[in-house]
Amino acid sequence: MNPTLILLIFLAYTALLFVVTWITARKANNQSFYIGNRVSPWFVVAYGMIGASLSGVTFMSVPGWVKDTQFSYMVVVFGYFFGYLVIATVLLPLYYRLRLTSIYTYLEQRFGHFSYKTGAAFFVLSRVLGASLRMFLVINVLQLFVFDAWNVPFWVNVLIFIMLIILYTLKGGIRTIVWTDTLQTTFMLLAVVLSVIYISRALGEPVMKLAGSVWNSPMSTMFITDWHSERFFLKQFLSGMFITISMTGLDQEMMQKNLSCRNLKEAQKNMFTFSGITVLVNFLFLILGAFLLLFAQSRNISVAMSDDLFPTIAFNYLGPVAGIVFLIGLISAAFPSADGALTSLTTSVSIDLLGLEKKEHLSEKAKTRTRYAVHISIAAVFFICVLIFRVLNDRAIIDKLFTIAGYTYGPLLGMYTFGLFTRRSVRDRVTPVIAILSPIICYLLSTYSEVLFNGYKFGFELLLVNGFITFMGLWFFSRKPHAEAAGR
Repeated sequence: MNPTLILLIFLAYTALLFVVTWITARKANNQSFYIGNRVSPWFVVAYGMIGASLSGVTFMSVPGWVKDTQFSYMVVVFGYFFGYLVIATVLLPLYYRLRLTSIYTYLEQRFGHFSYKTGAAFFVLSRVLGASLRMFLVINVLQLFVFDAWNVPFWVNVLIFIMLIILYTLKGGIRTIVWTDTLQTTFMLLAVVLSVIYISRALGEPVMKLAGSVWNSPMSTMFITDWHSERFFLKQFLSGMFITISMTGLDQEMMQKNLSCRNLKEAQKNMFTFSGITVLVNFLFLILGAFLLLFAQSRNISVAMSDDLFPTIAFNYLGPVAGIVFLIGLISAAFPSADGALTSLTTSVSIDLLGLEKKEHLSEKAKTRTRYAVHISIAAVFFICVLIFRVLNDRAIIDKLFTIAGYTYGPLLGMYTFGLFTRRSVRDRVTPVIAILSPIICYLLSTYSEVLFNGYKFGFELLLVNGFITFMGLWFFSRKPHAEAAGR
């Protein structure tokens, strides 16, 4: 594809986002930014969350992953489904009962100041790393297919992308994102469906016949029964379930959208609807990946990294229309994760780390100015992280993302589990130490697991181990509640 055409499509799509932003950000205030004034329609939130949860990582990495892991990722997705049910029935009722703006204020009410700050800090770390990885994935594609042709440096590309996100999220925040995510989810799903059709036509076979060929081939293998494997089906299922509980239910970005619904009942309807659709959409991505592999085999196409398979075929082999479809889909998958991350991080830093809502002496304008400064500062951190990941780009992005999640979301999982399922009081000042030591112990266990556990390799279940170590650490430094507290 012509680099100029790609750039024009990118600019046209961005202009459409700014039209939506202009409509939704009018008369927005701080409560609009944080929780959308709690008036977001649940069905709009549910639909938009598909794009936010899948992101550019799923759009590119999952199809390319089929070559190495077949359809085993679907077992993780089944785990996602049950994780969403836990969120809808356990966590959402808690958040709505306490009327939280930031979900980490629960930790302050349950444990104390230091636990609260620790939980918020781990979210900030987790989301900065995860969002930076997702942004890198998309920006790198734009660099390869557009900016390299014009000899534009990578850092300029990154700066342009981040500046666009700043501009359309700065004022409206979550109220804007609920609607822009809906637009972007539509384009992303449309791109996947059209890509499947284009590959089918290029191979000269009907879609259903190709799907049958995939289903009857080794590519469709879902359940790995070797318990030594890091993709053993039981590990995959449990990991998917707890990854969802941690990365959605304990994540300010995803919960902030749920908390913008009118009430708990609508938020739960949103989550139930979203969970079912997510299973179908992920299966569609795996079908797309299998079709891409069939096409690559028929044309003797090879790529250095699995993440490059989809863009290489879309841009170089399926014609300009298919390339346009891919580009729009990729952009549509990328923006929801980036804008949501920036908004949620601004919320968490402003409320949890800076205590902006508690500073009653500050005027609304002063609080808004501080929020703007936080917003831009976090964007600057994204900029630096994306440049770093450019240097470290050596594995499938989705694998990196879940590895990071195992280390940074584990302490959050342990803290919330302890708070919800025990009534013991913790030594608040010890919590930060436990939360830092737990990932370090997990890293050592993962590094030497084959020696220590007779060839066993840790996969995504490292998140569970991390949460368990945090839970036990809190238990060791806890005490039974006072009699009067226990009776409440």
